[in-house]
Amino acid sequence: MNAPLRIAVLDDYQGIADTVDWSPIPRPVQITALREHIAGGPDLIETLAGHEVVVAMRERTPLDAALLAQLPALKLLVTTGPFNAAIDVAAAHRLGITVSGTGGAITPTVEHTWALILGLQRHVVTEDQRIRNGLWQSTIGADLHGRTLGLVGVGRIGSRVAAIGKAFGMNVIAWSPHLTDERAAKAGVVRVGRDALFSEADVVSLHMVLSESTRGLIGAVELAAMKPSAILVNTSRGGLIDESALVEALRGKQIRGAALDVYQQEPLPPGHPLAAMSNTLLTPHLGYVTENVMTIFYRDIVEDIAAYCTGSPLRLLTV
Repeated sequence: MNAPLRIAVLDDYQGIADTVDWSPIPRPVQITALREHIAGGPDLIETLAGHEVVVAMRERTPLDAALLAQLPALKLLVTTGPFNAAIDVAAAHRLGITVSGTGGAITPTVEHTWALILGLQRHVVTEDQRIRNGLWQSTIGADLHGRTLGLVGVGRIGSRVAAIGKAFGMNVIAWSPHLTDERAAKAGVVRVGRDALFSEADVVSLHMVLSESTRGLIGAVELAAMKPSAILVNTSRGGLIDESALVEALRGKQIRGAALDVYQQEPLPPGHPLAAMSNTLLTPHLGYVTENVMTIFYRDIVEDIAAYCTGSPLRLLTV
């Protein structure tokens, strides 16, 4: 009888791996589903040792060259989604590790962006907590109709966020380092300069890929340029914002608030100053966490592992 195929599923916070049908895999499997995050280092290496397959849930756990080199049993690395900036794919290839991806969907992140915008603008959490404690209304919401939505990036997600903003009756402007008038027109937005976007927008929403050129893109200068009544929303990557500068801007009431789904360090450490502020709305990187997306992820994970077992790997990631 074949030895079980040992599969480790990282960051399975919701316990989904235990509900998945793994039977299409043509070998007996032994699943190690990690419900808690392991931050790397010796503990992660010890946990993953002996596993032939590791499944990475998006970019929750960095898998760099040094870590991969200490996992000699690892032969297949599956990431949810078609790419993963937290995985050193080149190093994996040098070590003889196959890297496969999965399909996904962008609409959940678009929807979550608007959940955050509306939640912060209308003080939903505050009023929910008050009514549960026998109290009644105390806040005044901020309008969207007639206000300006400023998008930093209008790619696949940003353009959909723009369409919803227009449906609310907002004026939509956009800026990114390589945005052209043609691309802006295609997205139905007005291209403006960097300074104009931050000074004119009532809602600034980030939709950029994190890279060395975009890391810290939003810093003290950009935050100081924003209206005191404006809010900042980030459902992209935490590294786009200088988090220390954001904390200072929020403390000093330079902007009205921030709605965040992503952070420089995830999970957000206990006692982080962002979590102690009354002018933040925080969610734990839920932008893609929906029933439909998780169904796609795990369907493709099982297919990827089954294909690896038959010597015909699918959805290969390249450098």
